Amino acid sequence: MSAKSAINREIFGPRDEKMVASAQVKRRTKKKIPFLATGGLGDYRTFICVSVTNEKPAQLYITKVKQFEGSSSFAKRSQWTADQLRQVNGIDPNRDCPEFDLVFDGGSDQWQASSSVEKSLFIQVLHRYCQKHCKGRKPEFINCPSKLLGDGQSVCSVVFRCKIFLNRLRNVMVSSRGHHPFEGTSSLQAKADGVGGAVQRASQALNERGERLGRAEEKTVDMMNSSQQLADAAQKLAMKYST
Repeated sequence: MSAKSAINREIFGPRDEKMVASAQVKRRTKKKIPFLATGGLGDYRTFICVSVTNEKPAQLYITKVKQFEGSSSFAKRSQWTADQLRQVNGIDPNRDCPEFDLVFDGGSDQWQASSSVEKSLFIQVLHRYCQKHCKGRKPEFINCPSKLLGDGQSVCSVVFRCKIFLNRLRNVMVSSRGHHPFEGTSSLQAKADGVGGAVQRASQALNERGERLGRAEEKTVDMMNSSQQLADAAQKLAMKYST
């Protein structure tokens, strides 16, 4: 089970909520912590999650979740309503970057997502649900590419970027065949064919998901999460076979 599936089950399921978006993040600037609050908690992973209640009228929440080193469980640390969210800053509207800021009533956080694709998916879903569920003044989205603030067409653009990454991965594997003079030809060929097959299957899956996104807007969130998982898997393959 993936971390995001586990978070949805452990944190949001018991509260009759559904997680619709999440991003694994780390702070770009260290947060000042009071001396007495420090303790031997060790390293941890942080996730920023967007959830919506199943009851009507639906309520939208932004929640910070942590998983501490050595623990298989997740803990909710902070939670805000969508009405407390004042601004989402995408940092640079002209290029893909993993950095973004969230400004709430009384404070702000500067985050860096694990990838620019994950950040884009997070902002896209957050914007869509804020437009749908915020009762009063909606949060301001600044420095975000316009393609992230639309509907189904912008989702397909994210899938398209995933396909570009997979094509680049395939090209890297082809060009790296001659870089290992001491490795057997058959072994190298088998490794390259294996990765190439995985990339081709992932690319085909992205194509299928892109077509379904265009036909069924109601399935947007599920398809984006699937695309994110495929992109993560492709990135792991790239790291494994490019060394």
